[in-house]
Amino acid sequence: MHLTQIKKALPEFITQKHDYFIADRISSNSDKKPAICGQRPQLGDVVMQTNDYLSLNSNEEIKEAHIQGIRDNEESLLMSGVYLLGAEKETDFETKLANLTGFDSCVVTQSGWTANVNLLQTICDKDTNVYVDFFAHASLWEGARIAGAKVHMFMHNNMRHLKRQLEKNGSGIILVDSVYSTIGTIAPLVDLVSLAYEYDCALVVDESHSLGTHGPNGAGIVAELGLTEHVDFITASLAKTFAYRAGAILANEKTNYCVPMVAFPAIFSSTVLPYELKRLSKTFDVIVRSDERRKALSRNAEYLNKKLREIGYDIQSESQIIGIDTGDVENTIKARNFFENNGIFGSVFCPPATPNGRHLLRLSINSDHTIEELARVVNVCQKAWDNPEITFR
Repeated sequence: MHLTQIKKALPEFITQKHDYFIADRISSNSDKKPAICGQRPQLGDVVMQTNDYLSLNSNEEIKEAHIQGIRDNEESLLMSGVYLLGAEKETDFETKLANLTGFDSCVVTQSGWTANVNLLQTICDKDTNVYVDFFAHASLWEGARIAGAKVHMFMHNNMRHLKRQLEKNGSGIILVDSVYSTIGTIAPLVDLVSLAYEYDCALVVDESHSLGTHGPNGAGIVAELGLTEHVDFITASLAKTFAYRAGAILANEKTNYCVPMVAFPAIFSSTVLPYELKRLSKTFDVIVRSDERRKALSRNAEYLNKKLREIGYDIQSESQIIGIDTGDVENTIKARNFFENNGIFGSVFCPPATPNGRHLLRLSINSDHTIEELARVVNVCQKAWDNPEITFR
């Protein structure tokens, strides 16, 4: 038989790995599907799956700017950003975002994930102590790992534990989210700044879930608390409030000059394209003048958090993100199905996004949710709480 007629089989060790994942995360479930895969929302359902907190995805002004940017673009920049060093100091969007947040410089990246990996590859190495909140986004953990840093976990928002770690290991870099993406808690940034000063640490704050939604003109929680001069670096995914796929690093000029020369995702991926930056620039303009949307979002979050606590849910949220602990996978599937059958669509979070054995049903609130929709959510949450077949921790 000719070699080209033979279909090569994968090595057995790869097949075994795939079989393990399928058995562990799909076949063992009662519905033979991943826990995250439920029904699709229908017209009239309340959708709480998106991170588009100010409801800008369908904004006509932004879409028109994007379309016009594509029409006007004549540059072919399908190349690594390293080749653009010196060609232009900053784009219009990068300058505006840096000015809003109070930083010297902004670098736009392909995603929030690459923003964190890029930054950490640029500021730490095998001799650097890195202190990471247990619930910090996986991209912060992965960035520190790729950089080869000495990683020390501290318990979520536990400043006493962080202080003990700092006393034991010494100066380094502290990594936190401003708003934590699965449970909606807010980092104690004032205390973190104090510890960073006391132990000579740099502080990195991922503002993915607060940039645009908090602070003056959407500048974020760091700015809201008046801590801009005391935080060394901010990173953000622009796939949340900015409703697009990109990320940002806000830093001093020297750091951001080094990023495209040092960080592998920056070197080995094509840069963000000019018409994408046009879209982001227009989105920025809309966000800055969206105080009423921010107020609506805050009211909605306060209302739903209060009502769920009154029912009895043990939620930690301080923001527009509510994480409901649903325990093991089978209980989570029951809870997911109950909510979806009643027209409420949240997002299931499971390992590796959560600790082993723990699952969450996350409800993401946006500014366009009406009080009637939120009342429907409360009603379904009450029915789920009263359902003897479902357990909530």
